[in-house]
Amino acid sequence: MKKILGVFLIILIAVSCNSQKIYSDFDISYSKSGGYAPSYENLLIKGNDVHYSFEGQGKKIKKSFKISNEDLKKLDETLSKNNFKRIQEDHKKVYDNITTSISVKKGVNEGSKNDGSMIMPNFKTNWENITAGFQEIINNNVKN
Repeated sequence: MKKILGVFLIILIAVSCNSQKIYSDFDISYSKSGGYAPSYENLLIKGNDVHYSFEGQGKKIKKSFKISNEDLKKLDETLSKNNFKRIQEDHKKVYDNITTSISVKKGVNEGSKNDGSMIMPNFKTNWENITAGFQEIINNNVKN
């Protein structure tokens, strides 16, 4: 009986650790969260595999899909063209704001930015162009 329980626990631990791997093993991530009525949106890209999740406004969506090399290239070009690495975050305190975070773990645009304390005014258009690129991927691949 103890052996069966031990094997069951090992399997349970292995499965639970594997399910969290998707949230830490990514090349590019885009997430939005917070607000007065909190919602949580995540887009994680690893190679051509994409995992999307949304929770809020009475909805709960989880979807995995493939992204084309062309769409990945377009996203990378959007990041480069809008100087993702050079965007400057403002450090004012902002509460109950919906915060967008973007993290790029490889390539020439490697870095992490978020607008939790807003983006400096001279980089606001760049930030909006970049977030629009991610929204385009979501809109084209996730049907609500």
